[in-house]
Amino acid sequence: MSKARVLVADDEDSLRWVLEKGLRQAGYEVIAVKDGDSALRAFEAEAFDLVFLDVRMPGVDGLTALARFREIHADACVVVMTAHGTMDTAIQAMQRGAYDYLAKPFDLDEVLLLSERALTARRLTQEVTRLKSGLQEVWEFGAIIGRHPRMQDVYKTIGRVAASDVTVLLRGESGTGKELVASAIHHYSRRAGRPFVAVSCAAIPTTLLESEMFGHERGAFTDAKERRLGKLELAHGGTLYLDEIGDMPVELQSKLLRALQERTIERLGGQDPIRIDVRVLAATNRDLEVLMKDGRFREDLYYRLNVVTVNLPPLRERRRDVPLLIEHLLAKYAGELGERGVAPEALDRLIGYDWPGNVRELENVIQRAMVMATSGIILPEHLPIGPVSAAASVAVDAPLEEVIERKLIECVRGLREHASANLYDLMIGLVEKPLLRAVLRETGGNQVRAAQILGINRNTLRKKLVEHDIDPDKTTRE
Repeated sequence: MSKARVLVADDEDSLRWVLEKGLRQAGYEVIAVKDGDSALRAFEAEAFDLVFLDVRMPGVDGLTALARFREIHADACVVVMTAHGTMDTAIQAMQRGAYDYLAKPFDLDEVLLLSERALTARRLTQEVTRLKSGLQEVWEFGAIIGRHPRMQDVYKTIGRVAASDVTVLLRGESGTGKELVASAIHHYSRRAGRPFVAVSCAAIPTTLLESEMFGHERGAFTDAKERRLGKLELAHGGTLYLDEIGDMPVELQSKLLRALQERTIERLGGQDPIRIDVRVLAATNRDLEVLMKDGRFREDLYYRLNVVTVNLPPLRERRRDVPLLIEHLLAKYAGELGERGVAPEALDRLIGYDWPGNVRELENVIQRAMVMATSGIILPEHLPIGPVSAAASVAVDAPLEEVIERKLIECVRGLREHASANLYDLMIGLVEKPLLRAVLRETGGNQVRAAQILGINRNTLRKKLVEHDIDPDKTTRE
C-alpha cells in the first residue's frame, strides 16, 4: 500500500518543521508550504490524502483555501489549525467542509492520532462510494442493490456513519434488508474484522432473552450447568445488531440502557462488572413512537438508539430496482439451480406485484421459479403470484423518470433481434410532442414564452410545431 500524502500549510517555520518531521517519521509523504497561495498551487498540481491548513497565513487565508480545496476535490480531507480557537472559527471551518480542527498549541501525538482517524474515515468513505456505485455490494451484501434515489440515500448514509461509533436505528418493513445494511456499516467501520453479533429480540422467548443478552454464571438458574457468555460480551470490540428492538420486554430495556450508558454488564448470577466495548445497531419494523405512548418502549432507550436513522424503502416504492434484483438473484443461484432467463410477461408480473415481503419475498419467489422453469425460461405460470393490473405496475406517486422508464421497457421489448428500428428518433418524437403541447397549454399559446421555458429559440419551436402538426391555438382550448 502506498504511503498517504499529506500537505502542511503554515506560516510559522518551527511548527511547519515539527509537523513535517513528525508526519514523515510516522510513515507519511509530506509537502510543507508557508502560505495559502502555495498551498493552492500544490493542491491543484497533485493529489493529497490529507491537508493540515493554518487559518491565518499571508495571501489566501485558510478558510478561503479550504473552500477552494473542496471545489477542486469534493472529498478533500482537511484539518484546520488555528491559534485563535474561537467558536466562530471552528463553526466556519466545519461548515466549509473541514474534517476537524486543531487549536494551537497542540501535541504531536494529537496530530498523529487525528491523522490516522481522518485517513481511516476517508478510506471508509471511498469504499462506501464504491458500494453505492454497485461495484461491491452485489457480491458482498446480496440484496443491497438499487439505483432508486432512496437507495442512493441509504448508501450515502452508510458512508457518513461507518467511520464513527454512532448508534444507528434501521427502520423499515420486514424483508427490506436491515441486517444487510447493518453488516455493511460494520464491514466499513474501524471494527471490521471484529465480531458482528446479531440478536433477534422477537425470535427468542422473553424468559431466555436476558440470559442470551447478558450471559449467566453456572448455577444462576435451574438449567445453568455452566458459564455462558452473552451476546454483549461476545460482541466486545465489534458490533451488536439488535433486530426487532421494539419487541424487547420493557424490563429488559432498562437493563440494556444501563449497560450502554455504563459500558459494563453483569452476567446473571454474577457480581463482578464486566467492561464491554460495542457499537450498537438496532432495527425495527414497528412504530416505536406509538410503543412509547403505550408505555411499551422506554423513551430514554429510544433516544439512546435513535442517534442516526436509516429508513429502508419497501420494494413497491422502488419498482425500477426489481429487474436489477432479479438479475442478481438469477446469477446468485445459477450454480445451484442452473442458468435461467425471464420471459417479458413474467417480468411484467414481477415488476407490478406489491411485494409485501419485500426483497426477502422476491428472493423466495425467484428461487421457486428457477426450480419450476425446467425449460430455462421463467414464465408467468412459474410464479406463485397472480396477475397485476397495468396501473399497479407503476406507483401512483412514482417519479416521472420511473413512469417513462416503465413505458420504454414496454416499447423496446421484442426489438432485440432487429438490426435497426430507428428507436432513438421514434422515442424522442413521442416525448417531444406531448412536452410541446403541455408547455403551450401552460403559456396560453404564447410561443415566445414557451420557447423561453423550453430553452430553445422561437424559430426552432415553430419548426417543431409544424413537424408534429401542433396548432398552438388549439392547445389553449384543451
